[in-house]
Order: sequence, then structure tokens, then C-alpha cells
Amino acid sequence: MNLKINTLPRIRCLALALPTMALLCASSIQAQIYVSPKGSDAGLGTVEHPVQTLVRARDLARTTKQSKILLAGGTYRLTKTLELSEQDSGVSFAAIGGSHPIISGAVQITGWKKVDAKRNLWQAPAPAALTDSRQLYVNGVRTQRAKGPVPVTLEMTPTGYIASDATMSQWKNISDIEFVYTGGNSIWNLPSEGLGSWTQPRCPIASIKGTVITMAQPCWDNSTKRVMLPSGVRTANLVGPMSVGKQPSYVENAFELLQTPGQWYFDRSSSLIYYIPRPGEDLARADVEVPVLQFLVALKGTASQPIHDVTFSGIQFSYATWLGPNTGTGFSEIQANYQVTGKDGYSKQALCHLVPGGECPYANWTKAPGNISVAYDRHIQFLNDVFAHLGAAGLDFASGSQDNVVEGSIFTDISGNGLQLGGVEAPLAPIADFTSHNRIDNNLFRNVGAEYRGGIGIVVGYARDTVIAHNEMEQLPYAAISIGWGGWPDKIKLPGQANNSANNLIADNSIHDFMLVLSDGGGIYTQGRTGKDLTDGEKITGNVIRDQYSSGHGIYADNGSAMMTIRNNVVFHTEHDNINSRHRDYYDGQQGENFNPLDISNNWWQQGDVDSDKEQVRVQGNRIIYALAEAPAALLHNAGLQPKFRGLEQRQFAVPSAPESPSRVASFGVDRAAYVTWSPSVFEGGSPVTSYTVTASNGNKTTISAAQFMKMTYMKFNGLTNGQSYTFTVRATNAQGTSTPSLPSYAVTATDQKIELPGPPAKVEAFIDHGNASIHFQTPDSTLPKSQEPPIIAYVVTIHPSGRKVYFTGRNVIALQESKHVTFSVINGLKPGENYSFSVSAINPAGEGKPATTQAIPVSK
Repeated sequence: MNLKINTLPRIRCLALALPTMALLCASSIQAQIYVSPKGSDAGLGTVEHPVQTLVRARDLARTTKQSKILLAGGTYRLTKTLELSEQDSGVSFAAIGGSHPIISGAVQITGWKKVDAKRNLWQAPAPAALTDSRQLYVNGVRTQRAKGPVPVTLEMTPTGYIASDATMSQWKNISDIEFVYTGGNSIWNLPSEGLGSWTQPRCPIASIKGTVITMAQPCWDNSTKRVMLPSGVRTANLVGPMSVGKQPSYVENAFELLQTPGQWYFDRSSSLIYYIPRPGEDLARADVEVPVLQFLVALKGTASQPIHDVTFSGIQFSYATWLGPNTGTGFSEIQANYQVTGKDGYSKQALCHLVPGGECPYANWTKAPGNISVAYDRHIQFLNDVFAHLGAAGLDFASGSQDNVVEGSIFTDISGNGLQLGGVEAPLAPIADFTSHNRIDNNLFRNVGAEYRGGIGIVVGYARDTVIAHNEMEQLPYAAISIGWGGWPDKIKLPGQANNSANNLIADNSIHDFMLVLSDGGGIYTQGRTGKDLTDGEKITGNVIRDQYSSGHGIYADNGSAMMTIRNNVVFHTEHDNINSRHRDYYDGQQGENFNPLDISNNWWQQGDVDSDKEQVRVQGNRIIYALAEAPAALLHNAGLQPKFRGLEQRQFAVPSAPESPSRVASFGVDRAAYVTWSPSVFEGGSPVTSYTVTASNGNKTTISAAQFMKMTYMKFNGLTNGQSYTFTVRATNAQGTSTPSLPSYAVTATDQKIELPGPPAKVEAFIDHGNASIHFQTPDSTLPKSQEPPIIAYVVTIHPSGRKVYFTGRNVIALQESKHVTFSVINGLKPGENYSFSVSAINPAGEGKPATTQAIPVSK
């Protein structure tokens, strides 16, 4: 009988002996390929006989030319990266309706036994596949590598440090230990140790011999050295200080520091994992995951044959690590998780024409990788996916990515940046090859930067026709959105890096509770030129940005930012400015007589700048608001996730837990008391933090509600003994429990030394609009070093002629002392037709100082 294969639909394909015949038969009777963790790669990919692995499903799709791969629920443990190329174009990976498939790069850790009852320390053997990792998760909750304060006094040297004693030389696996340098606001006795307050570099230790600590190279040189411009005016990279701070903020990944529940250590020399369980964790039952792979999925075409039309839908990508910081390269962060890398990188990388031998283009530092990476691509879609428990950036689209969509997805518990679009290595690529026409909308970004605190929700390099819209962005250690690059040369009266960026739109996003750890960033941050003129430059519209913790700006037009239109946004409770800043224009042969072109119009804010139109900057029609509810209800309701996607906020990917520890605790000693402040928890454990408890080194405790702390951003700890030294730790509490304590503050001494009243605030101004007044001021002048200035804990505005007093507290008050920035607050209740003047006084522990008073200002009828 002469039968053709396609005439055999009723013959069971399993009866066919030849694999090729089986594939041909499968392709003739099914429209998709089914995958299940319970399947078998000997199966045909049918619903009755699914294959087990994604690699097999991919290969089957290549052979049968089927484009739909359907994933049943469960965990797909990869042993190597799932690689897709141009030949996989047109394929889709989708969850079967209602299922929850997880693509994982982890191994499960079992066989736990208690080895130290006093510490409640447990040990388990590492599986053969595990040789190194930076993360461990218990029931989906990220744990902390063993860390603690530096146990010795350090003196910096050209190659590392001299320690006060040889304690650390006896520690095990010294080359696995890291020093971490955290930026953030310098407050009271707490310095900022990063390469700028917006960074958190980290370098491994190479060796310790006695008291001599040698740091790993090239990380150390790239973090402590800078070349100067030939003029000698400033550093050639134009970004940040000369070096990390003289002291690391803490030590990480040292077995000897393993004392705290929720911390772990991997002894690679003996292939043993150590962990101290949190309260309630049962390691006999817990799901303990350690990532092994660095890359879960890699989509990569070529310049001539890009990969295209690939979709991932309803899939969770989890449990991947990144081992770059474990090497001598370390993590010499310069901004937004970009790093200085390579031997002598500090002296040449990205410095281009600014120094002899500089590498071009300017500012082309090294981007952190993504655990899911896409390159040479067109029309790639990630729809309703989850990026969680990841150790690098979550999702990375390389330069030249075009026509891609990321929609309805969640980015959470990611070590670095959430989503990276484009790079900075090809600012003048031809338009046909430029990163363009990508859309990022209706996604949730929460708790990114979980390990590398300079991580940002969305980072865009040079790009065109990008749409970033209706995203919800919250609980972030630094900025929410960063777009553009290369504008720093305006610091030396040169234009920023020329680029082909244009027509980017950032619209209708909801951004709140951000910059919880680091400072000098923004809800929306822009660098460099954004178009050829205001017509095709960047548009920022309809966004609601509120509740920024550390200092910076709500919308931050940083160095070289030009051709930006900022309209119809709500910016509320930010630090220091709502919208900033103006920079002199050196583009197109300009000599800085004017500012870079900006249009700041019709926003709802607290900043209160008067209308003006000069030097290429237009400020017009902006309204002062005292309360968020004074902004248009439709604008507030429209920002963030659209109704179809609002369920994303309820989804959780770990068991409910206590929050992570607060960080960056600072203190100042006064008479029988101390003032204490800190950075709040970023990861809240699934429910809001309700209170914080401060514990002094003598064991005494004081608790403050989270609401009161966020209003004051400090607490006064009473009952101390003058002449005695104290450190302070802070714990956070939510509905599930209380965190482990923060690292201790540096020591302060309670003292009855007299504190002088503060002087009058500087640059006091008032701007009135429809019954509200925006009161601007700077910190009072002082002759004391910053570390010795008594803390200014509040400002009070007296309204004349009524005599009504309004008190301003908050992080913008606490952080104002470190700089000459202007901050502001808003008062309400002014009557039309009346004249008002305002006296502003600073308050420190000694009391209220002398005021500075504005002229009388009328309120229009």
C-alpha cells in the first residue's frame, strides 16, 4: 500500500519506529508543542505525551516548524542557557491557561543538619552542579550573605589597607570576602562611601598577610584612582569623586560573620552551604534554592539576520546569579549599575578625546548583564511574565533592539536593574540600526536593586521612539526610570556626547517610595541630549511622582539634558526639587549663554517657581499643591497600571515574611540622648512596615510607628548617660514579624556640651499660588565641620500677620545640612486679597534659632 505520511492521522505515532517518521507524524496532527516538568523528552510534544525540557521543545519546533510551545505549570530546571537564534523566529512560549510555569537556573539544596546549636547554624552539601553563587532563597525569600561591620580599624594604602590588628588574616577563604562601599546622603556621623552618593561599589579582597590587606585588581584601582584632565581642573571621567570612601561600609561573605538569622555562607573550598534559619523556617520542609546559571534565556540573532517575532507569555523567570563581582573586576559602579572595568580602566575606558589614549565613545562604561538577554532582534514580546529572584539585571535588550513590547509583567526581587533597553556603546549608530520603537507599559517594578543598590527600575541608553507608559514603580532603593547618557561634558563647557536619540515618551507612570537608600537621583532621570529640538525631544507627561526619601529631584534633567518637554505631571513630597535642573547649552556651537532647551509647563507641584520664558527655558502654568488631592483626580487615577493590569500588585512570589533590615543608621549625641535616623526597609516582606524599634548598645529600646518615622525621619533616643559611648541598631516590623537588626551605627557619645542655636536659614523665598505658598530655604550658615554640626531637625514658618506657625520635618530637612541645596515646603489657607510675609527659623536640639523673613506678598483675588 502506497500511503503518504499526511494520510495517517488516525495511526498512533508512537507506533512508528523511526524518530524522523515520528516527528513528521507529530507535525501533521498537532498545531502546538506541549511541555511539562512531568513529561519525557522521548515524547512527541502532544498534550498526552509532552516533552520535559525547553531545549527539546525548541528543537522539536525547529524540526516540525510548529510555532507554539505551551508550558504546563511547574518548575523547568535548566542545566544550561536556553539559546534562541534567528532560526527560532516566529516561535512563542506560553503558559497553558491558568498554569504557572517557572524557568529556573537553580539547584535545590537538601540534606540539612544542625552543626552549631548555639548559633542555630545548619549545614548542607552543595550539589555537584553548584560551584559558585551569590544568592540563596528560602521559600522564595532572598537571604543575605554573611555580613557585618569591619572588625578592625583600617588605613587606606595604594593597594588596599593596613589593619589595626591581624584578626582578619585568620579568616577562611579570604579571596571570597568583599568590602562594600554604600553611597547615600552623608548625615551626622554617617559618611557616604560610594563612588558618588548614587553608587554602591564592592571589591573583593585578594589576600591578607598579617595586617596588610591587598585588594583585588583591577577593581581596586578602578575604584580608587582617577586621571585628571590635561588642564588639571577635574577628573577626566567627569562623574563622581576620586575614590570610594576611606572605610568600607561593611564586610560581606565572610564565614566568621555568620551570626544572624537569614544569613548564609557558601564554603566553596569544602562544597558546604551554611545557613541560620529565620524564625518559623523548617529546613526539612523548606524549598531552598541556589542559582547556578548566570543566563536563563538568551535570544540572539545577527546584524544581517535578527531574531524576530518571538513571544513569551505567562512565564516566570527566576533563580539566576551573576558571578562578575566575584572576580577581580568586582563591581566598580559609576552609575546605574554601569561599571569601570579592565586593567587601568580608570585611566582610559570611556574617556575618549578627554585624555590621551582614551577609549571612545565617551561614557561607554560596562553595562551589567541581564539574566534574560535579547540582542539583534525585532518584534520580541514579553507579555504577562514575571522576572523575580534574579542576580543581575532582569531583562536586557541590547543596542539596536527594535519594535519590542514588554507588557503586563512584574519585575521584583532583582539584584540590579529591572529592565535595560539599549546601551551606550553606539550613540551615533545609523537610524536603521538604532534602538527604536520599543514599548514598556503596564508593568510593576518593585524591589529592584535588591543587591546592587544603584539598580534602577528601567534604564534606557541611547534610543528613539521609546514608550514607557502606565508602569507602577515602588519600593526602590534608588531611581525609578533613567533614560539617556553622556551629558557630563557640560561640566567643562563642552557639549555632551552626540547621539541619535529622539521622540522618547515617558507617560502616565506612577512612581512612589523610591530612593530609599541612595541619593542624587530621581523618579525620572535624564542624561544628555534627547533630540534635535523640542519637537522631537523627550516628552515627560502625565506621571505621578511622590514620596521620595533621599535627596535628589522628582524629575531630574541632569548634565547635558536638552530638548525636553515636561508637562502635566504631578510631583509631590520629593527632595530637594520637584523638577530640576537647568544646565548651560554647549551643543551646536553654543557657548553657554543660554540653558539647554526645556519646557516645564502645566505641572502640579510644590516647587512654585514663577512663570518665565528666557534663555531657552520655559516655565509656565504650573500649580502649587498643598495636598496630593488638589491635583486633578483624572490625572491621579490615570497614572500607573490601567484597570486590566491592576491585579499585578496583589501577586506575591515568596511566602509572607518579616521585612529586610533597615540600613544606613546615623546618630548624633546630645545631653542624655541621641538622635537616630536610618534608611527604611526596601523589601517589606509582603505587607507594609508598621513600626521601627531602635536598640542602643546598652540594650535599651525605643519604638516609633512607621508613619511617625516617615513624617519625622528621625527619633530621639532618651535615657542615655553623658560621657558614655553608644551604637544603635534598628529593626522593622510588619504583620508577619520583626526583621533582624540593621548593622550598628558608628558610636556617638551622649554629652552635655552646649549647643548653640542655629542661625537664620539662607535664601528664604516665598511663591504664592491660589491660597498656597511654597516656602524655599537653605540650611543656615555654620562655621563647624559638617560632622560636628548639631542636627537641624525641623523648620518653622511663622505666617504674618496672623502669627500662625507651621512646622516642617522630614528627610528633606535632615539631609539639607550636607549641601547648599534649596528645599521647600508648602503651606495653605491663605486668603485672596491679603498680604503675607513669612519668617523661617531652623530648630536644632537647643531650640529655635533666629528667623529670616520674606517681604510681604499679595494673594491674588
